[in-house]
Amino acid sequence: MTAKSFIVQGRVQGVGFRYFVMREAQALGLAGWVRNLPDGRVEVLAAGEAGLVDALEGRLWHGPPHARVTEIEGRDAEPPPTAEFRVLPTPW
Repeated sequence: MTAKSFIVQGRVQGVGFRYFVMREAQALGLAGWVRNLPDGRVEVLAAGEAGLVDALEGRLWHGPPHARVTEIEGRDAEPPPTAEFRVLPTPW
């Protein structure tokens, strides 16, 4: 199993980006989560087969219709403690 963390920049909050990521990750059978960051970026943690995690990264560049991704920073990460993929609540 491979796990990666992605920080996605651009117009990614207020456009349904987190729910887009959740649907795509679930369709690929990945575990993890997605959440908004206070600075306007979105953080994604995805775990599963390496090729499927890479496929999700490619889909992040497209996003939902009103999103505009300008940069994605990816790095290896520890797998999440759960086998599901979910949207984490925004605490602010």
